[in-house]
Amino acid sequence: MTSLALTVTGIHAQIKLPKVLTDNMVLQSGKEVRIWGEAPVGAKVQVEFQKQKKSVYADHIGRWTIILDTLKVSATPSEMVIRCGKEKEILSNILVGEVWLASGQSNMEYSMNNHPKHPKPKRGDRDYLYKAYSTADNQLIRVLHVRKELTDTLPTDGWKVLSQESLAPISAAAYFFADSLSKKLNVPVGIISSAWGGTPIEAWTSVEAYENSPVFENKVSYNRLDGVSIAKRFDCMIAPIVPYTMRGFLWYQGEQNVVQGDTDIYTDKMALLIDDWRGLWKDENMPFYFVQLAPYCYSQRRNDAKAKTWEALPMFWQAQEACLKINNTGMVVTTDLIDKTTEIHPSYKWVVGRRLARLALAKTYGYTDILCYGPTFKSVSFQGGEAIIEMENVGEGLQTNDGKSPGWFQMADKSGRFFDAEAKIIAPNKISVRCKRYDKPLYVRYAWDELASPNLFNSEGLPAVPFGAKMK
Repeated sequence: MTSLALTVTGIHAQIKLPKVLTDNMVLQSGKEVRIWGEAPVGAKVQVEFQKQKKSVYADHIGRWTIILDTLKVSATPSEMVIRCGKEKEILSNILVGEVWLASGQSNMEYSMNNHPKHPKPKRGDRDYLYKAYSTADNQLIRVLHVRKELTDTLPTDGWKVLSQESLAPISAAAYFFADSLSKKLNVPVGIISSAWGGTPIEAWTSVEAYENSPVFENKVSYNRLDGVSIAKRFDCMIAPIVPYTMRGFLWYQGEQNVVQGDTDIYTDKMALLIDDWRGLWKDENMPFYFVQLAPYCYSQRRNDAKAKTWEALPMFWQAQEACLKINNTGMVVTTDLIDKTTEIHPSYKWVVGRRLARLALAKTYGYTDILCYGPTFKSVSFQGGEAIIEMENVGEGLQTNDGKSPGWFQMADKSGRFFDAEAKIIAPNKISVRCKRYDKPLYVRYAWDELASPNLFNSEGLPAVPFGAKMK
């Protein structure tokens, strides 16, 4: 599948544009912008946008690419004129701002109007999502929805201005991300929403990436990895978007890989996807912000091919967190965004989107005053029967969201058997942990359970990151 999947603009049209280049699009500011398509071999193609006028000749197979100079933010609608011979294609109502691709499986697919299919939240306004959807009117936001279809060209109707109709299929997490970004930066934001429920990460990565990977190359056979199809969604729903110029990626996926039995290997798979996408967009530093899975009782599933213990999800959390070692990545924690551990689709997608926006504002847009991470383990020291844990990213200090002592801490001695422990906040960034069973504990862990619903936060209301066994 080529990344230049195109649509014909007329029966005898000479200019053929990819489906991602349409009226109402947002072009990326602060970067050179690629405009591409097809035309007769050797034909001259000219692109005019704002004060720029550039031309190129179609190559020996009729493809052409024009690179516009860096664009400045503009909320004033502009036209792009593309000429080839006597033909002229006009794209109208174009803004210049920030563009992000949102992808993954069902929790990213969870759209602004499919909320009736899912349980309502038990906390706060139960109709919050519906109200946000029905009153959305931020005309600085533009959306492009990629449908769940395996076709030869990108399955989309192109860029749309914001309306109930255009917003209906758009990822809720992505919309709230865009809304937060637009309001804080006061710039247009374009969201490409391309997600498919129940899909593994392999489906969103190119076959070539797996075939060229030292970790996986010997395990790939007929475009499958351990029986799982590779690139099935990538070919139709990601590759045709390349090389549309954008700022970065949002990723909310992993449930299917837990079901498959992945734990630590997911780190390698996710690193491969990040490297693959950055390579396609020819930018090894493109921001990649992702969502850590919420608590869910995977061990109670009975029809999965591979049985799982209650530790499968914590191990997967650890595999996701390990991806933070990759440059320019960030992770949203969602341990607090569940009402029932039997519900794999938490309803609080507006919180997820806004936490993703905090990551982008702090790490991509330079807002150093915005704390974008929850409390994170830094170190531990054991003093007799007590563990003193030092945390970072605490803001003005650690706190609990229910006024109780921090929960979901456990300790073990050299036997490695863990039991519940009592914890208390003893300083803005420190916690004391004790276990009645052990006089000389050596290990401590936090929220290491698929059913964990911990109450430890920082002053910004961001939940602490779960961590596995830490020893002296």
